[in-house]
Amino acid sequence: MKLRPPVVDYRRLRPSNLSSPEFRHLWLLLYWIFYLLSFIFIERLTPAAYHHPVHMWLDDVIPFCEWFLIPYISWHVSLAWISLYTLAYDIEEFRYFMYNLILTTGLTILIYIVWPNEQQLRPDLSALGRSNLLTWATSIIYTMDTNTNVCPSLHCIGGFAVAFAAVSCPRFNTWGWKLFFAFFALMVCASTVFMKQHSIVDFFAAIPLALLGYFAFYFPRRKAIAAKAKAEREMLQTTASGKAAA
Repeated sequence: MKLRPPVVDYRRLRPSNLSSPEFRHLWLLLYWIFYLLSFIFIERLTPAAYHHPVHMWLDDVIPFCEWFLIPYISWHVSLAWISLYTLAYDIEEFRYFMYNLILTTGLTILIYIVWPNEQQLRPDLSALGRSNLLTWATSIIYTMDTNTNVCPSLHCIGGFAVAFAAVSCPRFNTWGWKLFFAFFALMVCASTVFMKQHSIVDFFAAIPLALLGYFAFYFPRRKAIAAKAKAEREMLQTTASGKAAA
């Protein structure tokens, strides 16, 4: 499939025109720096004694399954993909995607500051009775990613944010793609508990924040999003008909 040219020619980007109407949306990317630094500081500066354990009985019923590493990692890929896609083809949806992340993940960071928390659910991988590439990769993730500040789950919040942004783009505003991205978001959420990275409490706590982002930035625009998608489909059909006639 031939790629369309981006709606913004980023080859013209210079430090002198970064604040111009054409490129000023890029300033929103600075939030990633703020978010990462905030998360690292909280992780490093909060004493272990202040962490509140998060657990409920359902956590003891859910088994560890290393196959869920695949959707767990796909979350990171999806954040990069939707950022690049909207930066290239839909600046308006890029802005709303970033607004949603700023609101929902910003509130989550505040929760971590006020209520530091942790989970103690990770299994002893050496005692599983099996060893494969996925269990090895899981051990690497356990080493790199701490088990602190997990509630609400940023994975769940981010998974829904990607889904909301994707289906708001005309290219993916169809029932087929909506079902795909809904399934994707749910698989990301499931991966957090089957990977024993999160308690299911973290998922339940993430849902209100994900809904807050949806009702703040997508629900009020639902008719405009549908109209934009319809207009693009009609334009593509007209273009295809013109080429066929020629």
